[in-house]
Amino acid sequence: MSSNTWTSTEVASEARELIEDTWRAVEAQHRVATMSLVDSLAEQAQLEALLDTSKPPIPAAALGLHWLLFTPFRYPTSKYGSRFRRPYDPGVFYAAYDKSTACAELGYWRWRFLTESPSLGSIDTLPQTLFKAALRGRAVDLRRPPFLRQQNAFENKTEHGYCQAFAGVAREAHIDAIVYRSVRDPARGGCVALLTPKAFAKKEPVAAETWNLSVTLDRVIWQKSDVLQPEAFEFPASLWK
Repeated sequence: MSSNTWTSTEVASEARELIEDTWRAVEAQHRVATMSLVDSLAEQAQLEALLDTSKPPIPAAALGLHWLLFTPFRYPTSKYGSRFRRPYDPGVFYAAYDKSTACAELGYWRWRFLTESPSLGSIDTLPQTLFKAALRGRAVDLRRPPFLRQQNAFENKTEHGYCQAFAGVAREAHIDAIVYRSVRDPARGGCVALLTPKAFAKKEPVAAETWNLSVTLDRVIWQKSDVLQPEAFEFPASLWK
């Protein structure tokens, strides 16, 4: 294989079946925000339905999925794209094998937002949802040979061009998911970039938890909202500087 290019045939030859449960973290303010505008659950349902009509259509391949699963495939990305998505590519569902890794990934972007907002000294503690999604499909694992030869390119913390180009080739090879190592998690936990909603093994999340996220310039703290089974993760910002 070339040191800096991949063909769809080469990528397809490295595909293996992926059967995994993965975790994803998202903000949990979606229904709380609309409830403050209405007087009853019935009115809230009507408002949610009205708001939904103004959103981009759900891709055909994602119809029937729970909104937590289809949302990443519904909206365009930024003009810069994301790690495995060019600005014009279809959606990507990013998740992690472990809760701590999912928290590190989202926590980094919340901290990054704070550092780029000079008027803010911190972000108020807000509820977040961690949910587990079952995946099944054809995947390539960038943590293994032959992809390790380009480890530095795949794990670049700021430049995503190489990863985006690789994802384009993976789509041509009919790859459903890309497994890779987190660059935000100090434990370097495993992550998955799901390239198609067809690779969800179940139409709904298989588990969900409520956590609280606190962000300052110095650290990010996650605390599970569960008095019987408390959990917490803390990430010093020095890890990301």
